Amino acid sequence: MKTGKPQNPFLLSGYVSKEYFCDRESETQKLVSALVNGRNITLISPRRMGKTGLIRHTFHKMETEQGVHCYYVDLFQTDSLSSLVTKLGNVVLGTLDTQKEQLIKQVVTFFKSLRPVFGMDPRTGEPNFSINVQPELAEQSLEEILSYMEQSGKSCYVAFDEFQKITEYEDKKVEAILRSYIQHLVNVHFIFSGSQRHVLENMFASASRPFYQSTQMMNLGSIAEETYFEFAASHLKAHGQTIDAETFHYAYQKLYAHTWYVQMLLNRLYEEKISSIDMSAIDNELIDIVDDNEATFQTFLRLVTPAQRKILRAIAVEGKVKEISGRKFITAHHLGAASTVASAVKSLVDKELILDEQGTYSVYDRFLGLYLLKKS
Repeated sequence: MKTGKPQNPFLLSGYVSKEYFCDRESETQKLVSALVNGRNITLISPRRMGKTGLIRHTFHKMETEQGVHCYYVDLFQTDSLSSLVTKLGNVVLGTLDTQKEQLIKQVVTFFKSLRPVFGMDPRTGEPNFSINVQPELAEQSLEEILSYMEQSGKSCYVAFDEFQKITEYEDKKVEAILRSYIQHLVNVHFIFSGSQRHVLENMFASASRPFYQSTQMMNLGSIAEETYFEFAASHLKAHGQTIDAETFHYAYQKLYAHTWYVQMLLNRLYEEKISSIDMSAIDNELIDIVDDNEATFQTFLRLVTPAQRKILRAIAVEGKVKEISGRKFITAHHLGAASTVASAVKSLVDKELILDEQGTYSVYDRFLGLYLLKKS
């Protein structure tokens, strides 16, 4: 956990302290209350809305105030049960024992299926290790790690971020395997977090799936504008800068209240040290951001079909589209047959280039949307 004061208070990744974390008070309390009362949580929101920050803030609060053990496990780059177990094991092992000798003894004797790799931290000189999970023993290793936490006598909380990744594993039994072990735990509780709403809702709300109705569902939306303005104005004021509510509203609406993109804009404005931030400064900074990313955006657009590019531009012009297969939208932008539009939209949603918020569509990357609008 970072403890130093960041150079720029508008963080784009990681977690430092509540001073640099904006609001989410009700969401934090909701998570804490559910977890300490034994309810697992499914946390869903679009990518870059602030799920990871909320989880880390909640875990920091719980560890500080309650002395529990919390573990964050990002599954985005995993592709199998063994890679999932490796990530879980490397996060968990070593934290429930304070003595290094006890830790080594535990690894050697308690975990029959793991291959510990011992080493020395070059900075501290302290012994450390990582684990190597054998694919054929992954399920046994999972059971051992969960048993290790359960039998520790300490309350443990695990967040599996981008949990929908397990549906892409070649082994389609992973969902059932995880559920079979998790359902019997008393001292270990979970947050299953992800950005693909339809996939996660199907996993946890479909009667045919192993995790059916096993969690409390929680959707994470935007940070309230007034609260976000107070947070931004306070940090800017401490830096000798000012921004009024009307100007912040302009920026907030232009980026559709999407947390990371608002945060990136504020980060850049803080760096520029503009004494009085007005709408012109907002526009100029957004132009600079879009220009900086032009090569990346061009690459994105080369990876989609001409029909998909046309739909992306049409959505960017409209901002948000509710009836995306409706005659009015299709005719206004000369998009062709409704069936072609529906197929292209599904592909763009799957590629996370379009965001589907319960039937309202927008360009997922808010800066890409501004680029498309600029080029229209």
